[in-house]
Amino acid sequence: MTAAVAARAPALRRYAILAPGLFASRSAKTAHGVIAYARDRTVAVIDPSRAGERVCDAVPYLRSDAPIVRDLDQALRYQPTALLIGVAPAGGALPPAWRAAILQALDANLEVVSGLHEVLGEDAEFAAAARRGGGSIWDVRVPPPPRLFTSKANDVAAHVALFVGSDCAVGKMTAALELTAAARARGRRAEFVATGQTGIMIAGRGIAIDRVIADFASGAVEQLVLESAPDAEILFVEGQGGINHAAFAPVTLALLYGCAPDALILVHLVTREHIEDFGTPVLPLAQLVILYERLCETVKPAKVCGIALNTHGLDDAQARRAIDEARKQTGLPCDDVVRYGADAFYEAIVPALAHKGVPLR
Repeated sequence: MTAAVAARAPALRRYAILAPGLFASRSAKTAHGVIAYARDRTVAVIDPSRAGERVCDAVPYLRSDAPIVRDLDQALRYQPTALLIGVAPAGGALPPAWRAAILQALDANLEVVSGLHEVLGEDAEFAAAARRGGGSIWDVRVPPPPRLFTSKANDVAAHVALFVGSDCAVGKMTAALELTAAARARGRRAEFVATGQTGIMIAGRGIAIDRVIADFASGAVEQLVLESAPDAEILFVEGQGGINHAAFAPVTLALLYGCAPDALILVHLVTREHIEDFGTPVLPLAQLVILYERLCETVKPAKVCGIALNTHGLDDAQARRAIDEARKQTGLPCDDVVRYGADAFYEAIVPALAHKGVPLR
């Protein structure tokens, strides 16, 4: 099943999430995102290092009392319909120690949902187990057939807002989901456009842009916009990477040009001072605003309309000071849409999205 055409199962999935030894770490952000935002239900998490606890014990901001168990045998007691690989290992390869659980799941007639770069459906042993036990595999990152960018996304009627970051893993997907919910609460036809594996698992559709051949990456983003726009007034496009991240900036650029945004929303983790993996400094917010806007100028001009701050790890007073400081530095609406809710931030940025003549309040 390819990610671009993946349809949600007729019934919601009941997930057992595989995250051995890592569930409480940031490496399990796929698990955390699915538990927090997917309509599918998580019935158990497999992590022998935390067995006997509940999800909310290990990760307090996740409001789930699903049990954490030792292995798939224990997880099967909770009647899952799917095994989700909840950790993204470096390089996207499947750790050999996890093969046994995947084989057992396929033999038990479960769907295996994987966001790894390694395509599990091409593994002969897994394919044989699926045939034998009736299970199936959804390789979320497998892209659709390649399409070149055509510039048709420039002309969609929907308002397109792209989330851009000061780095990778700063909360771009979370901010997009929170603002989508805020818009829908006001009766707006808002769509979250998933461009990474976790977002696809949550939304049930999308394209993992980091898996698309570079020549076709902007075209893949455009495809998502064209498919989503007819039924929407506003598209919140999930961002990836960061423009000064040496490894992942090409994906950021593909999104910046492919979705033809009308506005940008900058996302920043307040406690992040250096780019992950490389140690280069995170640029000041005002400089990032200028950089992203300059990159848009020569293709389709778009302004940063607000800054979604991630104040995780700060106390309330520190968080409010960080928000005030960002506002002073940039002159833009700034808030933490998780800590303080997305309503006020949505109201602050919506005038910048209404230039197509359709009010969005």
